[in-house]
Amino acid sequence: MSRHIVMHTQRLTLTLTALASAGLLLTACGTESGAGSEGDSGSRSAGSAQRLTGVRWNVESLTLGGTEHRAPEDVYLKIGKNGRAGGSYGCNRVGSDVSVKGDTVDFGTPLMTKRACADEDRMAFEKRFVRALGAGKFTAKVDGDRMTLTTAKGDRVNLSSQPAEPDAPLTGTKWTVRGIGDDRTAAALPKALTDKVHLTFADGKVRGNLGCNDVTAKAEAADGRITLGPAATTRKMCPGDAMRTERKLLELFGGQVRYEVARDTLRLTADDGTVVSASADGKSDRKSDRKSDGKTDAKSAEK
Repeated sequence: MSRHIVMHTQRLTLTLTALASAGLLLTACGTESGAGSEGDSGSRSAGSAQRLTGVRWNVESLTLGGTEHRAPEDVYLKIGKNGRAGGSYGCNRVGSDVSVKGDTVDFGTPLMTKRACADEDRMAFEKRFVRALGAGKFTAKVDGDRMTLTTAKGDRVNLSSQPAEPDAPLTGTKWTVRGIGDDRTAAALPKALTDKVHLTFADGKVRGNLGCNDVTAKAEAADGRITLGPAATTRKMCPGDAMRTERKLLELFGGQVRYEVARDTLRLTADDGTVVSASADGKSDRKSDRKSDGKTDAKSAEK
């Protein structure tokens, strides 16, 4: 009996060895480890997931139905390791759930801010991008600092992970005001005031021009807020648009505003919901096809 068992064991061992040599056990091993039908796909998938998550991917273009749409500046997507994705899709900040399984990426229903931007190209791209991400699953291919997301029908997103520019410092930077609005709308300044309205924070004060008159006031920044003292201004009289803009900006003084700096953009938010967007001096037209700023970000939906 024992001899029969020994012979049977030897035959089984030889059979398993032969199967393993032929590669016929890889499917079973892969299934057991959760890797799928390819024996080494688990390691490849894990590596792909690690490369595409936790990275700020700058969106370069979106191809839908064979038509390529170039992305406006500063459109980006970040896929977190915690099952969340977010970014700026053209005008608004967006956040959503995301599932990453190997090389397959599936985005959930987006949660968006509700800002309407003056730049129609940005709004049009954002609508296409949101619709594309919600249309189905993507296959991700990461090659160094580049990534493509492709659907089964051939729609594609091209992205790159070139290092983002560092945030401009709040103090010492000349901030040129580009728009005044609220949490829902961003209105660009009148053309006559382009590049004329500006603020500079330095040495515990803010100085600049509000559209007509020069201004100076105390300014103390701490914990994401700036405490502004009463405004001292010159006393010129200017045409209607300039005075209306100035009156809106004067309402910021004598109280606190929240501030956010993202790369070369400053956002000031007053307690009444007024939002002022400004760009670091000389940074407003880095692309020749950029029509207008009109992109003051509302409160981020990205988590």
